[in-house]
Amino acid sequence: MKQKVLKQAYLPDALTAELRDRYELLELAQMSPADLAAVAGEITVVITNGEAVVTREFIDALPALKLIAVFGVGYDGVDVAAARDRGVAVTHTPGVLTDDVADLAIGLLLATSRRIVAAQKFIEQGGWQQSGFQWTRKVSGARLGILGMGRIGQAIARRAQAFDMEIAYNDPKAHSQLPYRYVADLTDLAAQSDFLMVCAPGGAGTKGLINQPVLEALGPQGMLINISRGSVVDEAALVQALESGTLAGAGLDVFADEPHVPAVLQQRDNVVITPHMASATWETRREMSRLVLENVIAWFAGEPLVTPVP
Repeated sequence: MKQKVLKQAYLPDALTAELRDRYELLELAQMSPADLAAVAGEITVVITNGEAVVTREFIDALPALKLIAVFGVGYDGVDVAAARDRGVAVTHTPGVLTDDVADLAIGLLLATSRRIVAAQKFIEQGGWQQSGFQWTRKVSGARLGILGMGRIGQAIARRAQAFDMEIAYNDPKAHSQLPYRYVADLTDLAAQSDFLMVCAPGGAGTKGLINQPVLEALGPQGMLINISRGSVVDEAALVQALESGTLAGAGLDVFADEPHVPAVLQQRDNVVITPHMASATWETRREMSRLVLENVIAWFAGEPLVTPVP
Protein backbone atom coordinates (compact mmCIF):
# COMPACT_ATOMS: atom_id res chain seq x y z
CA MET A 1 0.00 0.00 0.00
CA LYS A 2 1.36 3.42 -0.99
CA GLN A 3 2.05 6.07 1.66
CA LYS A 4 -0.29 9.06 1.61
CA VAL A 5 1.29 12.41 0.68
CA LEU A 6 -0.66 15.68 0.64
CA LYS A 7 0.02 18.23 -2.09
CA GLN A 8 -0.95 21.51 -0.43
CA ALA A 9 -0.10 23.97 -3.24
CA TYR A 10 0.97 24.20 -6.87
CA LEU A 11 3.86 22.00 -7.97
CA PRO A 12 5.31 21.43 -11.47
CA ASP A 13 3.50 18.77 -13.47
CA ALA A 14 6.57 16.54 -13.71
CA LEU A 15 7.08 16.57 -9.94
CA THR A 16 3.40 15.92 -9.35
CA ALA A 17 3.53 12.95 -11.72
CA GLU A 18 6.61 11.51 -10.00
CA LEU A 19 5.01 11.87 -6.58
CA ARG A 20 1.81 10.24 -7.82
CA ASP A 21 3.81 7.35 -9.19
CA ARG A 22 5.58 6.73 -5.87
CA TYR A 23 2.86 7.64 -3.37
CA GLU A 24 -0.87 8.02 -2.94
CA LEU A 25 -0.94 11.73 -3.75
CA LEU A 26 -3.84 13.68 -2.31
CA GLU A 27 -4.43 17.17 -3.69
CA LEU A 28 -5.80 19.66 -1.17
CA ALA A 29 -7.39 21.75 -3.93
CA GLN A 30 -9.62 18.79 -4.80
CA MET A 31 -10.62 17.97 -1.21
CA SER A 32 -13.43 19.26 0.97
CA PRO A 33 -12.79 19.91 4.69
CA ALA A 34 -14.61 16.64 5.39
CA ASP A 35 -12.37 14.78 2.92
CA LEU A 36 -9.27 16.13 4.64
CA ALA A 37 -10.57 15.33 8.11
CA ALA A 38 -11.26 11.74 7.05
CA VAL A 39 -7.61 11.09 6.13
CA ALA A 40 -5.86 13.59 8.43
CA GLY A 41 -4.57 10.87 10.75
CA GLU A 42 -2.85 9.07 7.85
CA ILE A 43 -0.95 12.02 6.35
CA THR A 44 2.68 12.19 7.43
CA VAL A 45 4.07 14.34 4.59
CA VAL A 46 2.85 17.63 3.14
CA ILE A 47 4.43 19.18 0.06
CA THR A 48 3.95 22.88 -0.58
CA ASN A 49 5.67 25.72 -2.44
CA GLY A 50 7.56 28.82 -1.41
CA GLU A 51 4.64 31.18 -1.87
CA ALA A 52 2.00 29.14 -0.02
CA VAL A 53 0.93 29.53 3.61
CA VAL A 54 1.09 26.66 6.09
CA THR A 55 -0.42 27.81 9.36
CA ARG A 56 -0.26 26.42 12.88
CA GLU A 57 -3.93 25.52 12.55
CA PHE A 58 -3.25 23.54 9.38
CA ILE A 59 -0.35 21.71 11.02
CA ASP A 60 -2.46 20.93 14.10
CA ALA A 61 -5.21 19.53 11.86
CA LEU A 62 -2.82 16.77 10.72
CA PRO A 63 -1.93 14.80 13.88
CA ALA A 64 0.39 12.35 12.09
CA LEU A 65 2.32 15.01 10.17
CA LYS A 66 6.11 14.61 10.31
CA LEU A 67 7.49 16.45 7.25
CA ILE A 68 6.70 19.64 5.33
CA ALA A 69 8.70 19.72 2.09
CA VAL A 70 8.82 23.16 0.47
CA PHE A 71 9.35 23.56 -3.27
CA GLY A 72 11.35 26.77 -3.01
CA VAL A 73 14.21 28.32 -1.11
CA GLY A 74 11.91 30.67 0.82
CA TYR A 75 9.76 29.15 3.55
CA ASP A 76 8.41 32.26 5.27
CA GLY A 77 4.84 31.11 4.56
CA VAL A 78 5.38 28.06 6.79
CA ASP A 79 4.90 28.47 10.52
CA VAL A 80 8.25 26.87 11.30
CA ALA A 81 7.86 27.50 15.04
CA ALA A 82 4.58 25.59 15.03
CA ALA A 83 6.22 22.77 13.07
CA ARG A 84 9.04 22.54 15.60
CA ASP A 85 6.56 22.54 18.48
CA ARG A 86 4.95 19.50 16.89
CA GLY A 87 8.21 17.77 15.97
CA VAL A 88 7.59 18.29 12.26
CA ALA A 89 10.66 18.68 10.03
CA VAL A 90 10.71 21.31 7.27
CA THR A 91 12.83 21.12 4.12
CA HIS A 92 13.39 23.54 1.25
CA THR A 93 15.42 23.75 -1.98
CA PRO A 94 18.37 26.11 -1.43
CA GLY A 95 21.38 26.55 -3.68
CA VAL A 96 20.00 25.20 -6.94
CA LEU A 97 18.16 28.42 -7.82
CA THR A 98 20.89 30.89 -6.85
CA ASP A 99 22.23 31.49 -10.36
CA ASP A 100 18.84 32.00 -11.98
CA VAL A 101 17.70 34.47 -9.33
CA ALA A 102 20.97 36.38 -9.58
CA ASP A 103 20.72 36.43 -13.38
CA LEU A 104 17.22 37.90 -13.30
CA ALA A 105 18.29 40.43 -10.67
CA ILE A 106 20.95 41.77 -13.02
CA GLY A 107 18.45 41.63 -15.88
CA LEU A 108 15.99 43.75 -13.91
CA LEU A 109 18.74 46.17 -12.95
CA LEU A 110 19.72 46.65 -16.60
CA ALA A 111 16.14 46.77 -17.87
CA THR A 112 15.16 49.36 -15.28
CA SER A 113 18.21 51.60 -15.59
CA ARG A 114 18.25 51.53 -19.40
CA ARG A 115 14.43 51.51 -19.64
CA ILE A 116 14.50 48.61 -22.08
CA VAL A 117 10.79 47.78 -21.81
CA ALA A 118 9.81 51.42 -22.26
CA ALA A 119 12.14 51.65 -25.27
CA GLN A 120 10.42 48.70 -26.94
CA LYS A 121 7.03 50.31 -26.36
CA PHE A 122 8.41 53.57 -27.75
CA ILE A 123 9.23 51.84 -31.04
CA GLU A 124 5.99 49.86 -31.16
CA GLN A 125 3.92 52.99 -30.59
CA GLY A 126 5.68 54.88 -33.40
CA GLY A 127 7.64 57.20 -31.15
CA TRP A 128 10.94 56.65 -32.95
CA GLN A 129 9.39 58.08 -36.10
CA GLN A 130 8.93 61.36 -34.25
CA SER A 131 12.00 61.70 -32.03
CA GLY A 132 14.79 59.91 -30.21
CA PHE A 133 14.20 58.00 -26.98
CA GLN A 134 14.96 59.69 -23.67
CA TRP A 135 18.42 59.22 -22.22
CA THR A 136 18.82 56.60 -19.51
CA ARG A 137 21.09 55.72 -16.57
CA LYS A 138 24.52 54.09 -16.76
CA VAL A 139 25.11 50.85 -14.85
CA SER A 140 28.85 50.24 -15.25
CA GLY A 141 30.79 51.88 -12.44
CA ALA A 142 27.65 52.73 -10.45
CA ARG A 143 27.19 52.08 -6.73
CA LEU A 144 25.26 48.93 -5.85
CA GLY A 145 23.89 48.37 -2.35
CA ILE A 146 22.77 44.84 -1.52
CA LEU A 147 20.38 44.08 1.34
CA GLY A 148 21.06 40.47 2.32
CA MET A 149 24.43 38.89 1.56
CA GLY A 150 23.51 35.23 1.50
CA ARG A 151 24.01 32.88 -1.44
CA ILE A 152 21.94 35.00 -3.82
CA GLY A 153 23.33 38.34 -2.66
CA GLN A 154 26.87 37.06 -3.16
CA ALA A 155 26.02 35.70 -6.62
CA ILE A 156 24.60 39.11 -7.60
CA ALA A 157 27.71 40.84 -6.26
CA ARG A 158 29.97 38.60 -8.36
CA ARG A 159 27.98 39.47 -11.47
CA ALA A 160 28.00 43.17 -10.60
CA GLN A 161 31.79 43.09 -10.36
CA ALA A 162 31.86 42.40 -14.10
CA PHE A 163 30.21 45.82 -14.53
CA ASP A 164 32.87 47.44 -12.32
CA MET A 165 30.18 48.39 -9.83
CA GLU A 166 31.13 49.67 -6.38
CA ILE A 167 29.51 47.13 -4.06
CA ALA A 168 28.41 47.56 -0.45
CA TYR A 169 25.98 45.51 1.60
CA ASN A 170 23.84 45.33 4.72
CA ASP A 171 23.29 42.07 6.58
CA PRO A 172 22.73 41.05 10.21
CA LYS A 173 26.50 40.72 10.46
CA ALA A 174 29.60 41.51 8.42
CA HIS A 175 31.24 38.73 6.40
CA SER A 176 34.95 39.20 6.83
CA GLN A 177 35.77 36.80 3.99
CA LEU A 178 33.98 38.96 1.41
CA PRO A 179 35.71 41.80 -0.44
CA TYR A 180 32.71 44.12 -0.27
CA ARG A 181 32.13 47.05 2.08
CA TYR A 182 29.79 46.38 5.00
CA VAL A 183 27.32 49.11 6.03
CA ALA A 184 25.60 48.44 9.34
CA ASP A 185 22.69 50.83 8.81
CA LEU A 186 20.29 50.16 5.92
CA THR A 187 19.36 53.82 5.48
CA ASP A 188 23.04 54.70 5.22
CA LEU A 189 23.49 51.96 2.62
CA ALA A 190 20.62 53.40 0.58
CA ALA A 191 22.10 56.89 0.77
CA GLN A 192 25.41 55.54 -0.56
CA SER A 193 23.82 53.60 -3.46
CA ASP A 194 22.64 54.31 -6.97
CA PHE A 195 20.88 50.94 -7.04
CA LEU A 196 19.54 49.10 -3.99
CA MET A 197 19.13 45.35 -4.48
CA VAL A 198 16.80 43.49 -2.09
CA CYS A 199 17.94 39.92 -1.38
CA ALA A 200 16.71 39.50 2.21
CA PRO A 201 14.46 36.55 3.10
CA GLY A 202 10.80 37.14 3.92
CA GLY A 203 9.22 36.82 7.34
CA ALA A 204 8.37 38.95 10.34
CA GLY A 205 11.98 40.01 10.89
CA THR A 206 12.31 41.68 7.49
CA LYS A 207 8.76 42.93 6.91
CA GLY A 208 8.77 46.49 5.60
CA LEU A 209 12.54 46.96 5.92
CA ILE A 210 12.49 49.02 2.73
CA ASN A 211 10.35 51.86 4.06
CA GLN A 212 9.86 55.55 3.35
CA PRO A 213 13.11 56.71 5.04
CA VAL A 214 15.14 54.12 3.11
CA LEU A 215 13.53 55.11 -0.19
CA GLU A 216 14.09 58.79 0.53
CA ALA A 217 17.74 58.05 1.29
CA LEU A 218 18.06 56.17 -2.02
CA GLY A 219 16.83 59.38 -3.60
CA PRO A 220 15.39 60.78 -6.83
CA GLN A 221 18.21 59.29 -8.92
CA GLY A 222 18.13 55.93 -7.14
CA MET A 223 16.52 52.69 -8.26
CA LEU A 224 15.20 49.73 -6.25
CA ILE A 225 15.41 46.12 -7.43
CA ASN A 226 13.55 43.38 -5.50
CA ILE A 227 13.94 39.68 -6.23
CA SER A 228 13.37 38.41 -2.66
CA ARG A 229 9.90 38.75 -1.14
CA GLY A 230 7.29 41.46 -1.59
CA SER A 231 6.88 41.72 2.17
CA VAL A 232 10.38 43.17 2.58
CA VAL A 233 9.27 46.36 0.80
CA ASP A 234 6.59 48.71 2.11
CA GLU A 235 4.66 48.69 -1.16
CA ALA A 236 2.57 51.76 -0.34
CA ALA A 237 5.74 53.73 0.43
CA LEU A 238 7.28 52.50 -2.82
CA VAL A 239 4.28 53.64 -4.84
CA GLN A 240 4.35 57.04 -3.14
CA ALA A 241 8.08 57.41 -3.82
CA LEU A 242 7.63 56.60 -7.51
CA GLU A 243 4.66 58.90 -7.93
CA SER A 244 6.30 61.82 -6.10
CA GLY A 245 9.64 61.47 -7.86
CA THR A 246 11.42 60.57 -4.63
CA LEU A 247 12.67 57.45 -6.44
CA ALA A 248 13.80 57.18 -10.06
CA GLY A 249 12.56 53.66 -10.77
CA ALA A 250 12.09 50.08 -9.68
CA GLY A 251 12.53 46.55 -11.01
CA LEU A 252 10.24 44.10 -9.21
CA ASP A 253 9.82 40.34 -9.42
CA VAL A 254 7.85 40.05 -6.18
CA PHE A 255 4.88 41.83 -4.64
CA ALA A 256 3.00 42.15 -1.37
CA ASP A 257 -0.19 40.36 -2.48
CA GLU A 258 0.72 38.02 -5.30
CA PRO A 259 -0.55 37.49 -7.91
CA HIS A 260 -2.22 40.89 -7.49
CA VAL A 261 0.02 43.74 -8.63
CA PRO A 262 -1.16 47.29 -7.88
CA ALA A 263 -2.34 49.07 -11.01
CA VAL A 264 -0.16 52.04 -10.11
CA LEU A 265 2.94 49.86 -10.60
CA GLN A 266 1.82 48.85 -14.08
CA GLN A 267 2.26 50.74 -17.36
CA ARG A 268 5.01 52.93 -15.89
CA ASP A 269 8.07 53.71 -18.01
CA ASN A 270 10.29 53.68 -14.92
CA VAL A 271 9.07 50.36 -13.48
CA VAL A 272 9.83 46.87 -14.82
CA ILE A 273 7.71 44.07 -13.38
CA THR A 274 7.92 40.30 -13.73
CA PRO A 275 5.63 37.59 -12.25
CA HIS A 276 7.82 36.09 -9.49
CA MET A 277 9.77 34.19 -12.12
CA ALA A 278 13.37 34.53 -10.93
CA SER A 279 13.90 30.78 -10.46
CA ALA A 280 11.56 29.75 -13.25
CA THR A 281 13.86 28.11 -15.76
CA TRP A 282 13.45 24.52 -16.90
CA GLU A 283 16.85 23.60 -15.54
CA THR A 284 16.36 25.04 -12.08
CA ARG A 285 12.80 23.82 -11.61
CA ARG A 286 14.01 20.29 -12.43
CA GLU A 287 16.69 20.60 -9.74
CA MET A 288 14.20 22.00 -7.23
CA SER A 289 11.86 19.09 -7.97
CA ARG A 290 14.74 16.65 -7.49
CA LEU A 291 15.51 18.08 -4.04
CA VAL A 292 11.87 17.91 -2.96
CA LEU A 293 11.66 14.29 -4.05
CA GLU A 294 14.97 13.36 -2.42
CA ASN A 295 13.86 14.86 0.89
CA VAL A 296 10.57 12.93 0.82
CA ILE A 297 12.29 9.69 -0.15
CA ALA A 298 14.87 10.19 2.61
CA TRP A 299 12.19 10.77 5.23
CA PHE A 300 10.22 7.63 4.32
CA ALA A 301 13.49 5.64 4.32
CA GLY A 302 14.44 6.92 7.76
CA GLU A 303 17.55 8.60 6.37
CA PRO A 304 18.88 12.14 7.08
CA LEU A 305 17.03 14.87 5.21
CA VAL A 306 18.95 16.37 2.30
CA THR A 307 18.16 20.07 2.78
CA PRO A 308 16.42 20.68 6.11
CA VAL A 309 15.52 24.20 7.15
CA PRO A 310 18.16 25.26 9.70
